Amino acid sequence: MSDLVPRPAHLPATGGGTPAFTRLAARMTALTAAALALKEGLWTLKREMERNSDRHNQLADMCGLAEVEPRFTGLISQSATALFAVAQASADVATTADQVQHGAQDLHDAHQAEYRGVYEAVNASGVRQAKPGFYRTR
Repeated sequence: MSDLVPRPAHLPATGGGTPAFTRLAARMTALTAAALALKEGLWTLKREMERNSDRHNQLADMCGLAEVEPRFTGLISQSATALFAVAQASADVATTADQVQHGAQDLHDAHQAEYRGVYEAVNASGVRQAKPGFYRTR
């Protein structure tokens, strides 16, 4: 198995470095947007597959009326069933993408609520701040 991880060009790089407020916020925004785009694409795919499944069923009915070879009519009916299965599977994946979108948005909102004030205070001050953990009490 390969160690390569595919990464679309429109997503932020997963490079290392120290954690940063803006970096995490950007990643959560990108994840939310990608999940939304995936969800919308999957619902479009579902509608198209349902429409194609209906057309295949109509074609199978017309072939039956025209007394076409039964095995060909059966193949057309099977393709309609397969297209409908793809439509159902895409709806299931779209539901999961919706959950990812909402989860990423919730994480982003919680992160903003928790750390936005700290980030603003640190950046508003002209004084150099101590390293993380300096003020920690034991």
